[in-house]
Amino acid sequence: MDTAFRALAEPRRREILKHVWSYELPASEIAARFGDVTRSAISQHLGVLRDAELITERREGVRRLYRANHHQMELVRRSLEEYWGGSLDRLRSLAESAEREKGNSDG
Repeated sequence: MDTAFRALAEPRRREILKHVWSYELPASEIAARFGDVTRSAISQHLGVLRDAELITERREGVRRLYRANHHQMELVRRSLEEYWGGSLDRLRSLAESAEREKGNSDG
């Protein structure tokens, strides 16, 4: 999961994921959507996303087509929910404990 989080830390990679979330796109079309980034840099970003299993790659002749790996993204989402859910539970417990202590000192 750490590999996925490191991959998602880069804003351009998150943007690439948005582009391939619903549609399978060739690398050339993905690169065309980033006018300020070289095709080589986009290829590197795609490689990082692929290595993190956040996207899938399919070859069609000489073209490589990319699409978001929804299953892996679901695992990332669940991991984040577990993290935040646990943190929120701890925060609620602390707040309730502080409220009880405040109530005890008032009376």
